Amino acid sequence: MWASLALFIIRFRLSLIAVLAVITVFMAWKAKDVEMTYDFAQVVSPQDPEMVYFQQFKSTFGEDANVLVLGLQDSAVYRLGNFNELRTLTDTLAKVEGVNGVLSVTKLLAIRKDTATNQFRAEPIFKTFPRTQRELDSLMREVNRVEFYKGQLISPVTGATLLALTMDSKYLNSSRRQAVMKEILGFSKAFEKKTGIRLHYAGLPYVRYTMTSKVGSEMTFFTLLAMLVTGVTLLAFFRTWAAVVFPLLVVGVTAVWAIGSIVLLGYKINLLTGLIPSLIIVIGIPNCTYLLSRYHYDYRKSGNQMLAMTRVIRKIGLVTLMNNTTTAVGFFVFCFTDIAILFQFGLVATVNIFVAFVISFLLIPAVFTYLPPPTPKQLEHLDARPLTKLLEFFDHLVLNRRPTVYVLTLVLVAGAFFGIRRIESVSFMVDDLPKNSSVNSDLSFFERHFNGVMPLEFVVDTHKKKGLLRLKNLEKINQFENFLRTQPEVTAPISIVTFLKATTQAYYNGDPQFFRLPDNSEKNFILSSLANSKGSGAGMDSKLLRSFVDSTGQQARISLKIADIGSRNLDTLMNGKILPEMRRIFNGTGMDVRPTGTTILFTQGNEYIINTLRDSLFLAFGLVGLVVLILFRSARTVLFALVPNAVTLVLTAGIMGYFNIPLKPGTALIFVIALGIDGDNSIHLLAKFRQEMALNGQRVREAVSVTLSEAGTSMIYTSIVLFVGFSIFAFSEFGGTKALGLLMSASLLITNFSNLILLPCLLVTFEHGKGNFISDDALIRHYDESYHEEDDDLELNLDKMTVQRRGESGH
Repeated sequence: MWASLALFIIRFRLSLIAVLAVITVFMAWKAKDVEMTYDFAQVVSPQDPEMVYFQQFKSTFGEDANVLVLGLQDSAVYRLGNFNELRTLTDTLAKVEGVNGVLSVTKLLAIRKDTATNQFRAEPIFKTFPRTQRELDSLMREVNRVEFYKGQLISPVTGATLLALTMDSKYLNSSRRQAVMKEILGFSKAFEKKTGIRLHYAGLPYVRYTMTSKVGSEMTFFTLLAMLVTGVTLLAFFRTWAAVVFPLLVVGVTAVWAIGSIVLLGYKINLLTGLIPSLIIVIGIPNCTYLLSRYHYDYRKSGNQMLAMTRVIRKIGLVTLMNNTTTAVGFFVFCFTDIAILFQFGLVATVNIFVAFVISFLLIPAVFTYLPPPTPKQLEHLDARPLTKLLEFFDHLVLNRRPTVYVLTLVLVAGAFFGIRRIESVSFMVDDLPKNSSVNSDLSFFERHFNGVMPLEFVVDTHKKKGLLRLKNLEKINQFENFLRTQPEVTAPISIVTFLKATTQAYYNGDPQFFRLPDNSEKNFILSSLANSKGSGAGMDSKLLRSFVDSTGQQARISLKIADIGSRNLDTLMNGKILPEMRRIFNGTGMDVRPTGTTILFTQGNEYIINTLRDSLFLAFGLVGLVVLILFRSARTVLFALVPNAVTLVLTAGIMGYFNIPLKPGTALIFVIALGIDGDNSIHLLAKFRQEMALNGQRVREAVSVTLSEAGTSMIYTSIVLFVGFSIFAFSEFGGTKALGLLMSASLLITNFSNLILLPCLLVTFEHGKGNFISDDALIRHYDESYHEEDDDLELNLDKMTVQRRGESGH
């Protein structure tokens, strides 16, 4: 099959280039429509009970993660001129398309009692804007009497204040989010310039905007950087610009296809899929390296371009396909999860790894048979002395120092297990951003002054219609809220109880000491007054209040904000403090209370992802083992392939522990990907070893030596290319991406030890040459990397291509 394919590619190479060009133009046209997204909810399975409940919550009460906050702490804002600028900013932001409303100190409402009509009315405190500083100071004293806003809009301790913008979810979940956020930030920067007052930004809309912007910029940056560093590496290896330009063209075309496939599949660019173009470049280059190094090797032997290239396709096509298959396994296992962000990442990466294989095996042979043959200087890399010396050292260790290798391996593995014990599993809402980023510094501002801005929700179900009108139930909710106020990690809660307290305060003409629930003597009048207040903005069916009580009066929402304290501390807070007290308070009341919200879903989702990735790692081991079994038809060979790679993963995990890299979704997926990539080298070496065993009469030591000297070169070349390629991710601003680069680079260094020293040692120790190393019906039995069987070239029938050997024809 591969011989026929080689003839087909060479014979129709011009047509194949034209077809690739047309498809690439189409994929580029689709790629222009790619959109960015950063949706926290993608980390949780749609079938997860917590996610199902959260969706029910949103359908009843609305979004919990659609508030953008702008905070400031500067007494200068209460000077008349600056206060006027704050009012202008508030009014301007309220008119921005995509903003549903703005809550600011300049637009605060106060509930007033209207005894004439037996109603409560919500009236603006600033009915007319103050014209003098004295008038402003007087109105601000009235603002500070409204207990409802303390800890919500104004910090009672530091005096900091904020603007809360409610965003339209239709804009938040579309490409229009970026334009809306840029417009908001533009007006805010203008306010800062006019007043000299610094604004701080937080809230999930701002986090998602920042993340999306950085994902987009990093995708471009790393794609270009990957092209640059791999290009330099190729130039250092092959010493010809053709061996740089055309491999980069191959991976560049593949990157375009990758982005186009994201659009065709209906996906968007997120934190993971944004890595795919640069990952494809890094992973795709080894295909070109294999092809070119073997092309140079055989051209030096035959002196004929056509013959050399057809041998390359025929001899290493299958093993390269299998190498790509094992690489793809590391991504394909994500397709077995029901987590959208992982599934999309796995599917797009898997498809495009095979796309990279196809494009490289079509374009490289087609182009290089048109180009002039390599010069003697360009072939010098085949005899690189430093590399030869290194492989001779490996051969010495394998043949003469195996006990030392085994002892060193055991020591390293034992040390790694101590490091693994130090690994902590923890994640934060803004985990991927560096500590000194503007998002984290602004988040610290809100945590200092308002205890945080991340949403946390509780739903109280009385199981009875209008059950919330019973004072006994309201008192239990109030008791729970009073407990929540004692927790320094959360803000003061807002609920129906908060509104009723504000109404009681209004009933007593705004006296702050009456900010409490009505007692039995006040309850009937206050509730009847609220019922009469329909449409006034203070009634039970007002838009704001309806987001805290369902239509039947059976369920209530308790909404608060929490600091980004991390999944471990959140688990301690919830399970160690809040939930036990919640159960104690509501025990025997007939009411159920359940926590929910984006923060809960995100942190729980990360734990779910980590557990899923653990299962995916075992699945990846199984699939890589299956690939090896299909190729070699030998269970013993499966063990030879998997043991070194297991050592690589253990040592990589140990590095995580010693360098205090936490286990989180971004770092957990590294092991699955690394297994797929590292498995390539095992297959490469075992295939070459099998062939040498057949050629030298089952003499293991000789077969290992030849395997190291011939297969080791391309394996080290590939590892260097991958190492340099993955190292670029260490420059990322995202913690997970940075860890991906560092740990994958470490894994690629370790895999050279595992596959070029430990694996050959295992072969010498446990393979005695008795019988066939691989059964005669092995799929990979035709693999022949060194091309010893020159007579097989007659099967290619090069006359069909009207091309002769250069030495015979003179051209």
